[in-house]
Amino acid sequence: MLLTGAQIFVEVLVEQGVDTIFGYPGGAVLNLYDELYKSADRIQNVLTAHEQGAAHAADGYARATGRTGVVLATSGPGATNLVTGIATAFMDSVPMVAFTGNVATSLIGKDSFQEAYIEGITMPITKHNYTVRRVEDLADTMRSAFRIAQSGRKGPVLVDIPKDVTANKCEFTPKAPELIRTVTRVDEEEVKEAAEMINQAQRPIVYFGGGVRSAAGCQPLRDLLIKAGMPATHTLMAAGVLGYGEPHNLGMLGMHGGYAANKAIAEADLVLAVGTRFSDRVALNPDTFASKARIIQIDIDPSEMGKNVDVDLCIAGDAAYVLQAILPYVNKTEHKLWMEQIRSWQKVDYHPLDSETELRPHQLIDELCRQAGPEAVYVTDVGQHQMWAAQYLHHTKSRGFLTSGGLGTMGFGYGAAIGAQMALGRDQRVIMLTGDGSFHMNLNEACTAVSYHLPIITVIFNNSVLGMVRQWQTSFYEGRYSATDPHRHTDFVKLAEGFGLKGYRATNPTEFREALADAMKQDGPTWIDCRIGKDERVLPMIPGGGDINDIIME
Repeated sequence: MLLTGAQIFVEVLVEQGVDTIFGYPGGAVLNLYDELYKSADRIQNVLTAHEQGAAHAADGYARATGRTGVVLATSGPGATNLVTGIATAFMDSVPMVAFTGNVATSLIGKDSFQEAYIEGITMPITKHNYTVRRVEDLADTMRSAFRIAQSGRKGPVLVDIPKDVTANKCEFTPKAPELIRTVTRVDEEEVKEAAEMINQAQRPIVYFGGGVRSAAGCQPLRDLLIKAGMPATHTLMAAGVLGYGEPHNLGMLGMHGGYAANKAIAEADLVLAVGTRFSDRVALNPDTFASKARIIQIDIDPSEMGKNVDVDLCIAGDAAYVLQAILPYVNKTEHKLWMEQIRSWQKVDYHPLDSETELRPHQLIDELCRQAGPEAVYVTDVGQHQMWAAQYLHHTKSRGFLTSGGLGTMGFGYGAAIGAQMALGRDQRVIMLTGDGSFHMNLNEACTAVSYHLPIITVIFNNSVLGMVRQWQTSFYEGRYSATDPHRHTDFVKLAEGFGLKGYRATNPTEFREALADAMKQDGPTWIDCRIGKDERVLPMIPGGGDINDIIME
């Protein structure tokens, strides 16, 4: 078939199983948008308010489904507006393909109108990127982008397409999408050594991260915990992989993790680290992290091995396959004394106090869980509310908690919630938790939620300050609140009405309970403005560079 580059673009998207694309049009991509218009019965084109929101939506789509998210932007500022969203996906290993338009090939390098060297700009924050200079190369370049995004350690890929490439014609040959399988060939001796280290340990613990969610499956982790009688603790990115009430689950580790989880790592004699990179929010002091333990690290990315913390044994490969290989060599045991010790630490862990008159973050989240149920998908922005969500949400699904971990992108939430809702359908309950600081960054995407009639419930933890930074200023800067009290007077209820959605305000538990119950009945987007105290803190907290001995509990 003799097709234009724009027609080839659409055909390859369909070939790769793409059903939804997020983006914003412009001159350099008009040919692409024209073909998307003609193919509306095959690909849903979602127009966002801003390209950053589109990138976060593609990210949320991918996190909620495991499929590759796709975003499209025009040249110049359209392309550069994607950068934060691409970096967010890169830091959290999310499969995404970003397509950008560019000026015609004859104009590249001449400072043409809306020209940007987006390939160079995004080189450090993509797995790979391309500029397609010949229409004959477009189809295979796109296919390579989708393959790379999903292969090995997943991540974003960018394809820049000059305008003349979308207009030129060439022969197009359809191809079946390539079956992507992560092949893990484990070394039998390494597997046996890992199992022997587990068998010899008296105080073992599994510390796992988002790599487990991205792996071929989560069941091998559960099987190992049950067979070896081991407790487990997780990073922010792995919240929801184990159910909130599962007996082996100690909850989140690190700066805002529980006392019992952090104490167990400090006292363990073996740490099995699976799909995690020992980030500075977990291994706050690499020299003292798990100082009494031998460490086994399992990761699909060999470059992560021993990068941040010295380890005793490294096994590269998909976490599910590696754990499955280890399992037959692990002895059945219970570690009763170790678990009893951990239960005693859990009794002295931090437990926030309830209030009948004031809104307390943990009570808001408990009520959310009670009304929304275990099948809801929770999306967060970044800040105090994000940590409270990770601490108190009763996750039961591995893809039921979407948050920006590595980059910590304020403004991530609304776009990601839109992407998740689009991916999962209007019958799926999606709830977005945000703070007033984060929400001000991308609340413009409310118009997108309204346009597509998406029943996203947004819960705003409104303390009228930049809460997380202010908490640090309280603890470590003698209360010098520099630039963290913005003195804003945004009326979120009136603003919601201006966008065409329903807004509520809650100042106590009863008002919140009633507002949430009514929001659950609506068939469009809603906001609930929850007024919480500006001195609410995320506890426990271990300061950067500290360890369990520095934990702040009150």
